[in-house]
Amino acid sequence: MSRTIVLHYHLFKNAGTSLDQVFKRNFGNRWVTAEFPTHAANNTPLVETWIRQNPEAVVFSSHTAMGPIPVIEGVRIITVMLLRDPVERIRSAYRFERNQDANTWGAELAKQHDLEGYVNARLARTNDRQCRNFQMERLASLLPGDAPELERAQAALDELSVVGIVEEFDRSLEVLSSLLKPAYPGFHTTSVRTNVTSRPQETEADARINALLRAENAGDAALWKVAASRLKP
Repeated sequence: MSRTIVLHYHLFKNAGTSLDQVFKRNFGNRWVTAEFPTHAANNTPLVETWIRQNPEAVVFSSHTAMGPIPVIEGVRIITVMLLRDPVERIRSAYRFERNQDANTWGAELAKQHDLEGYVNARLARTNDRQCRNFQMERLASLLPGDAPELERAQAALDELSVVGIVEEFDRSLEVLSSLLKPAYPGFHTTSVRTNVTSRPQETEADARINALLRAENAGDAALWKVAASRLKP
């Protein structure tokens, strides 16, 4: 008998916490989470081991799972990733880190700078993708190779079982539910939104910052638009 599980690629500030709340409400302690080193941009063997070592778990959620989607004999893996308008995602990340009770580099940076300073500092930092096509990099990691990153990321949209968007969270849940219910008929999808940061009043600098973010995140925007178009009933 095959085993059906969910692998949730939880991207920072993409409503992943809300999605995990839905999973935890349905599966309790059969929802598990773990993080992995990302320096090699391919930690699939570690993810495979994690799945094998947790035979009772149903949902596996990770911010840092990267590399090709695992292939495990006897295991059907439903993969899910939520995308978001990149400008809104970065703004939300800044607000979250600014208010976060943490001493990480990103949180300290957000507390020391306004949004423009935060964005410019992250864009200037070598290999920091938080403000530059973050979602494109994560998608492209699913299909390593020599092809351009955007091309691999676009192809990866077809590799995932569910590509939802934050702006259509409930519709994304409906698509996920249609795949899960044959194996888990009791799966319930009442929407839950947690870890949401509100947007403050715009300033005069917003137009300039938004233009910069759109220019630096054109790949993310293109992928988000494709995902949104495919999500329509």
